[in-house]
Amino acid sequence: MTMICTIKFEDLRFSMPWGYVVGRWYGNRKVRPILALHGWLDNMGTWNTLIPLLPEHIGILCIDFPGHGLSPKLPKGIIYHTVDYICVIIRIMQEYNWQKVSILSHSMSSMLSFLFTAIHPERVDMLISIDIVRMRYRQPKPHIEFMRNNIEKYLIEDERLIMMDVIEPPSYTYERAEQILFEGSHKSVDMDNCKHILNRNIAKSKIYPDKYYFSRDGRIKYYFDFITSAPFAAELAKRIHDVPYCVIKGSESNYINEDSNEVIEILRERNPHFELHEINGTHHVHLNNPVEVADVINPFINRHRPPLLQSWSLSDGEDNVKRSDNITENIKRNRSKL
Repeated sequence: MTMICTIKFEDLRFSMPWGYVVGRWYGNRKVRPILALHGWLDNMGTWNTLIPLLPEHIGILCIDFPGHGLSPKLPKGIIYHTVDYICVIIRIMQEYNWQKVSILSHSMSSMLSFLFTAIHPERVDMLISIDIVRMRYRQPKPHIEFMRNNIEKYLIEDERLIMMDVIEPPSYTYERAEQILFEGSHKSVDMDNCKHILNRNIAKSKIYPDKYYFSRDGRIKYYFDFITSAPFAAELAKRIHDVPYCVIKGSESNYINEDSNEVIEILRERNPHFELHEINGTHHVHLNNPVEVADVINPFINRHRPPLLQSWSLSDGEDNVKRSDNITENIKRNRSKL
């Protein structure tokens, strides 16, 4: 089932020291929204099919991380790192003066959201993670090899980025670009849903009018994630002891496996608000099977971020909003008399 998002939205730009990142705020603008963060090599289009199914009383603010989608690339010569993305979250919170943030995340962003929440548990009031529950582990020898290869490949991509000013990247028909994305996701994204991510990851060729090239930053393929050990991840999990935390695993995915058991058990034992669900689907279960995902996360959202009386009503009409505001003022006046 493919859903097309028809909810009203506003496109935004958030200033960053190197430029900006783009965002799109869907739905209610009267209350703090859920901040929706995408996975590695993806963009905010990953939420297109799920957003129409989420509770109407709360808005969804999606962003494209630097180098992804329509957000600009980091300056030439700069390596992407998990900490860069965490700083984006903090800067968006500063933009709106949020004391807390609610996060909806997938894959890479679920890893960095786990880290962010463990570092600042007092600043997160709800975390929903799709198909990842911890940071990545690597043994010392494979990690050394990973670092060496990533640095070498990053330098190649950085040279290509410099050359893009004079040489356009390889271009493809739209259908071929869809196939490349489909295969690049290891067939995790259904072919019918590739367009949701692809449309923000390509640009029209100036040389071949009927072709497109991938416009996302090639350097993000070799970004440096925050590698942990099992003991370090366990200590992080212990700090998330009072944050409502919902994890959804795709049944056909192995991103949550036996290596995640220790973190899951710590969360289950220490956090009374932790939930783990398995839903039929691949790593992109939220994009391909949004109805079942919504059936799980909507009660979770309604329980931990219920409608506020002064900001939402069943009819959402102006009169109802005014009446709600009057009720709130009466409550305040009555409390002041106590």
